[in-house]
Amino acid sequence: MQRKNYAGIDGFRLIAAFMVIAIHTAPFSIVDDEIDYLLTYCLSRVAVPFFLMATGYFVLAPYVFSGFENKASLHRYLVKNTGLYLAATFLYLPLMIYSGNLPHTLPELIKTFLFDGTFYHLWYFPAAIIGCNLLMLLAEKSMKAAVLFSAAAYIIGLFGDSYYGVVKDSPLFGPFYEEIFQISSYTRNGIFFAPVFLLLGMFLADKAFCCSRQNAWTGFLLSLFFMLMEGYVTFRMDLQKHNSMYLFLLPVMYFLFQLLLCVPGKMPVWLRSGSMLLYVIHPAVIVLLRAIAKAANQTTLFVQNTLVHYLCVCLLSSGIVFCIHRILERRIFYVSKRKSLD
Repeated sequence: MQRKNYAGIDGFRLIAAFMVIAIHTAPFSIVDDEIDYLLTYCLSRVAVPFFLMATGYFVLAPYVFSGFENKASLHRYLVKNTGLYLAATFLYLPLMIYSGNLPHTLPELIKTFLFDGTFYHLWYFPAAIIGCNLLMLLAEKSMKAAVLFSAAAYIIGLFGDSYYGVVKDSPLFGPFYEEIFQISSYTRNGIFFAPVFLLLGMFLADKAFCCSRQNAWTGFLLSLFFMLMEGYVTFRMDLQKHNSMYLFLLPVMYFLFQLLLCVPGKMPVWLRSGSMLLYVIHPAVIVLLRAIAKAANQTTLFVQNTLVHYLCVCLLSSGIVFCIHRILERRIFYVSKRKSLD
């Protein structure tokens, strides 16, 4: 089965998943640290905003444009992603215990579960869930309030992320951000990071907010250039606490998402679930690959060679996702066949 009209979006889901794997493996660090930074910790930062914008486009827009009456898509999304977050937490529980990362107090548990994520990549799920609820709560009251809050929150988040060095020693702002970091280790969360990208995706479902393809290409290339420069400068000046949030990431995503919407053709339906499954399981594959490499005395090749390590993680993760997809596909086939016989 194939899904019509969104070939660019569905195809980029897979690319974005591979970008996330790159962020967790630093594939080009074996070549050059600055090249790795620009390609991995700057360019690949489009991955998570893309997933959030897809949620805004496909989940929030139908709800908002129905006058906040059609809650079905939003309700399904929140239930599904809450279930997936809990399932992934259970999957990674042994690794959390082994690494000694289990929360020891109630505040630590709340911080981990709602903001940091129960494993290092799972922060996305509470961020998306909290971001959706917060944004819709504001939008139902006033769309202007939702826009102003999302923009202001992202700016505040910037100074707790790539521009932290500007404010960390400030007697006025330094203590403010220290208080934030008591609640969440980073500002890339459901309050400061997610709402603005969910909002962008939602707005782009309305053609009135879109631009021509030519303007989208021009805007994308220019904003991408400035984002890379922004990332490089903040990196070289040692301003960054983290590197998830850039000012020029906003126009990059605005133009990129429109370009992806323009791609004609069809993509297999399983790319949507497959890319998310790839996102969820790849850290477990990283741990597995390191264990196998150590047992085979091949750590130098399969772990320390970061490019080989990245490619192996991508291949193994993709193989596991393909096998899971085939098993589920066959199960659905046999269940439907049995029902037809009954």
